[in-house]
Parts: sequence; C-alpha cells; structure tokens
Amino acid sequence: MSFANNLLLAVNPGSTSTKVALYEGAIVRVEESLHHSTADLQGFDHYQDQLEFRITLVEGFLTRQGVSARELAATVGRGGLLKPLRSGTYRVNTDMLNDLRLGVYGVHASNLGGQIAFALADPSGIPAFIVDPVSVDEFCDQARFSGLPDLPRQSMVHALNTRAIAHRHASAVNLSFDELNVVVAHLGGGLSIVPICQGRMIDVNNANQAGPMSPERAGSLPSYDLVRLCFSGKYTEAQLLKLIAGNGGLTAHLGTNDLRLAEERAADGEDIADRVLEAMYYQIGKEIGAMAAVLQGKCNAILLTGGMAFSNRLVAKVSEYVSWIAPVYCYPGEEELRALCEGAWRALQGLEKVNEY
Repeated sequence: MSFANNLLLAVNPGSTSTKVALYEGAIVRVEESLHHSTADLQGFDHYQDQLEFRITLVEGFLTRQGVSARELAATVGRGGLLKPLRSGTYRVNTDMLNDLRLGVYGVHASNLGGQIAFALADPSGIPAFIVDPVSVDEFCDQARFSGLPDLPRQSMVHALNTRAIAHRHASAVNLSFDELNVVVAHLGGGLSIVPICQGRMIDVNNANQAGPMSPERAGSLPSYDLVRLCFSGKYTEAQLLKLIAGNGGLTAHLGTNDLRLAEERAADGEDIADRVLEAMYYQIGKEIGAMAAVLQGKCNAILLTGGMAFSNRLVAKVSEYVSWIAPVYCYPGEEELRALCEGAWRALQGLEKVNEY
C-alpha cells in the first residue's frame, strides 16, 4: 500500500484536551495532545458548542504535519455515548451524528470524536469511523440479571483498550481473535474485569458501580448499609454518587488516587496504606477468578493492562491470586489512539467488517 492511502488520523476528545495522532497503517507517525485552558473553553456552555473550536485545532495539527485531509485513508474518532452496540468498528453516519449531537444517550466530551472525524473526512470523500465506544454491550443473557427486576446489570466497560489488548495478545500468540478466551483486567482510575469468549465481551463488573475498589471508585458495597447511608441525611444524592465513583477506593481510604504515592507510603511503613493496597489487590484477584468461572475455566490467558499495570507490586500480588487459572501477561498503559487506528486499519484491510449504526 502506498503512503497516500494508508495514513489515518485519530481524534480522542477529553474534557480539557483533544488527543490526535497520525498513523501509517497501524504504525504511529506522530501523536500530540492539544490542551484546552479554562480561558479557551470559557465561552462554551456545553461540549457540543466546542465542536468548531476543536475541528479548527485538529486542522491546525494536520497543517503542522504538512498533511491535508485528501491524503488520508480515513479518520477515526473516540466513540461517544451511544445506544448499546456490539464491539467493533462503526462508520459514522447520519443517525450516529444525530445521537451524538443531541446527547440522546448522555453528554460527554467523547461525543465530539465521531463528529470531528466526520467533519474532516466527509469533504474529501473518505470514511470516518469510531471504534469500541463505552456503550459496547455483548452480555450473555445470564449476565443481565441482578436479584431485582428493577435493577438489571448494565455493560459499562473500558471497551476500547480492553478489546485492543485482546487483539494484540491474539496476534502475539498466533491465535485468531475469535478463538480467544481470556480475562482482561483494565486497571486504571476505574477497573473493568472482562471475560472475552471467542471475541465477545460477555460480562463485566461495571467500572462505575461494582467489582473491586480502585483508586477513585468504591466498587461493590454492602447493600443494606448503603441503603441506610442513603437515608442517613449525611449526604445529598449528588455527594453520594460522587463518593461511589470519584471519591471512593484509595481516595476515600488514603486521600490520594495516585497508586505510586500509596505504594511509596506503604513501603515507608504506613500500615493503613499497606492494608488498603493489599485489599485492592485481593479484590482484583477475586474478580478475575469470578470472570474465569464465566469462561467455565477455559481461559487461555489473563491480561493485565491500564495505568496501574505499570506497578510491579500490583502485578506480582494479583498474579499470586490468579496465575493458577492461566498464564498472566502484562500490557501496561492505555493507548487509546493506537487502539482507534488499529480498529480502523483492520476495517480498511477487510480483516473486520465495518458496522453500520
């Protein structure tokens, strides 16, 4: 393939930055984070109002690289809040754009990803894609039931990085992705522990509401005591929701969401830091074991990824709990731009079908 038709632009909008990259096929050429100061965003009431501002910044990035949109094979944006979808690569179409613009399924900076990708691609007649948005839902039927009909379990998962790591591992061990049975543990500010069965993410703990505690999230809680806390008058609804997902976990126990700092405090002999960390490692191992049970023990590997997977202590401790299940492999970090381009590249090569929204 020639240079002109294997160049991909990836766009990942966040609340205060827009991360962009140019990839030649699945190989990075340049990545950049376009930061937005408070002053930059002061005149915008909503994320949607920032669309033209961010498009202009991405166009400036292309100009600095000496690249025009006509030279691209495709653009790919971070998938926003959309209806429940199967995993994979989706073409940005009119229905998707309408849902993203209107915030039909929620409002988030990532809703701009598909819109920016489309705005840059459409005038040049090239495709715009999204890959594995957070709304990916491939639950098996059993996974949807909680003990109360009014509270069904929901798929809320770090789908982009989780599936990218599974693809990467399948390639490393010369297996087809559709043959792979693994448990992927995405370990960051929130945790997604995911059993992937023959290419499908059939369950997850729900990164915001259940599973192990994390640096910022409380994880599963005693339900009776939680109900009593809700009616205690101690917290408003908003405060309690923030306590569960934002100020829980390490933040609640130790006053920090920085794993490195918590481990330094434990190494310096702080007893509570050591005990809380050991409890988090224990909970991660327990959840991996539960998801291995979902695979009925037919597990090729356990894959640890995300920012916390850089911690040697965490990897060693979790491995002690789960290495009897399957070999443990570590893929530290969260390379979302790379994952976007890998998904788009598989679609362009015909290795994976392009889905329509």
